Amino acid sequence: MTNIAPTLAPSHLSDPVADEDDLLARFAPVFERIAAGNTERERHRKFPFEEVDELNRAGFGRIRIPVELGGFGASLEQTFVLLARLGAADANVAHVWRNHLAFVEDRLNAAPSEGNARWIARFLDGEFVGGGWTEANNGTFANIATTVRRVGDAYRVTGAKYYATGSLYADWLDVIGKDDDGSLYTALVRRDDPGVELVDDWTGFGQQTTASGSATYTDVPADPDAVFPASERFVYQGHFYQTAILAVLTGITQAALRDGITALRERGRNYPQGLDPVPARDAQVLQVIGEVSAQVFAAESALRTVARSLDAVAAAQAAGDLTARGRAVTDAQVATDHAQLVIIEAALTATTTVFDALGASGVSTDRLLDRHWRNARTLASHNPRVYKARIIGDWLVNGTDPVPDLGLFGRGGQGN
Repeated sequence: MTNIAPTLAPSHLSDPVADEDDLLARFAPVFERIAAGNTERERHRKFPFEEVDELNRAGFGRIRIPVELGGFGASLEQTFVLLARLGAADANVAHVWRNHLAFVEDRLNAAPSEGNARWIARFLDGEFVGGGWTEANNGTFANIATTVRRVGDAYRVTGAKYYATGSLYADWLDVIGKDDDGSLYTALVRRDDPGVELVDDWTGFGQQTTASGSATYTDVPADPDAVFPASERFVYQGHFYQTAILAVLTGITQAALRDGITALRERGRNYPQGLDPVPARDAQVLQVIGEVSAQVFAAESALRTVARSLDAVAAAQAAGDLTARGRAVTDAQVATDHAQLVIIEAALTATTTVFDALGASGVSTDRLLDRHWRNARTLASHNPRVYKARIIGDWLVNGTDPVPDLGLFGRGGQGN
């Protein structure tokens, strides 16, 4: 394991130092290789173990860690822009990183300690974190049955989870449960520990290789420095989880435009009603591509806006300015709600409208263009947009606080 001092640079969260072009150039070759095999993995439901491993070796899991500790010092805006690019290459691979990046962010916000330093060292060594938050059997955080109990000098975790995204690729699983007093904790357990059982039973028609199935834990050990009160997790955690999904949706929108352009260029004939016998010169068909490009522009712009709002929360947190942090959290909530309305609409519209430029050949199973809509529709269902416009309207008209207080994680909550 990498040997580091148990300190972090608090200025990292307020003054990231990475160059976005350098980051994009570094990871572009990896993204291109991942994109090259995307349709075959989709066609055969082949899990991207090699692709996740290559990203780890390239350092994708440490992009937010300070440069002086061996990371890249990226801002949240840069992080989510990169995640969108990965989403354009393969939406499944991108979604797998959501829990890992969120736990790294949590450790960057934590107070310096030897235990926290060990986590940073694990990230630098390429150890990967998967998810395990959602209760199985329709359980909710209000009636959570999973337990995280202190037993002697360690903890024991028992329970059942679903939507355990990224679990099959992970070294560690992030599990939430209650202790005997009813307090909520998250515990990190090793994926290969006795008592951990992962089942690939995800039945969604999209995001089929994210390893989002079931996870059960039977008296699984957890070290004290791997157990955290849920109330102490980083304040913009819920916004982070939601923005990660929005980044992948943005990537899907980019992919729909990219693949639509390619398919149109390769289209050999036009309909009799067309304005030109060559589809790629038909003004009406070109208009469709132009409209899809506008959806990409809207999604990319909204993603940068919401990511910058999270950078503002992180900076206020690092500065210890609770007043500024409170204002920033409200701004981030509004930005997240707005971004969900804009990006989900852009993704669903682009992945449907693009077929209007392609004719019957566009629905060929050789191209698998339907994967973009299936993946977008699946991701868009994680945090339903149906509530967002009402919440913003109530805030604008009546001054109602838009930030939810779920009583579990404080204001902001946790995205599904």
